[in-house]
Amino acid sequence: MLQNPLQIRLERLEPWQQITFMTCLCERMYPNYAMFCENTEFAESRVYRDILDSIWEILTVKTAKVNFERQLEKLEELFPSAEEFDMYAVYPAMDACEGLSTLLHGLLDREHLFENMLKLSQQSVKTVADLEEAQGAEPITNENQKDNEAVCAEWDVQWAIFRPLREAIERDIELIKDLRQELRDEPISNIGIAL
Repeated sequence: MLQNPLQIRLERLEPWQQITFMTCLCERMYPNYAMFCENTEFAESRVYRDILDSIWEILTVKTAKVNFERQLEKLEELFPSAEEFDMYAVYPAMDACEGLSTLLHGLLDREHLFENMLKLSQQSVKTVADLEEAQGAEPITNENQKDNEAVCAEWDVQWAIFRPLREAIERDIELIKDLRQELRDEPISNIGIAL
């Protein structure tokens, strides 16, 4: 598990900030899934998008109601299998589904929200590290991660999401909308896939 001082600071976030942080990470992983679906016709990436949009909605609309168990059931149908596809793109797509699943499980069991947030943060970094290793980089460890530009860039983006959330004193709907819009205006995934 790659470590970063960010992980210690994440614990100080309020639940709405933790959910927003996790949703941002899933938003960044979405292009990996969408590209995989587009190239394989495995599933409709729109369903992933709809689940993600429902989470953005509960963050920004006070009266929004979402059945997270139902969303999890829908997501289970979207998981690709590495045994069915002989292409690397299946792995980041699986990671994107795993990330969204982690977020939904955190929403269903708020007692474990922080652990799920750490897991999702790690998953996003691991997706980057796995691609780097698949492209010939030496195995990435805590000791050498600072030498890998892509892994450092992923941590930098996570810090960039964390900082404005940390500064918010109370639930800030405009901040949440701004983060979502910024990620959608430049829909580039954690491994550089652009929509």
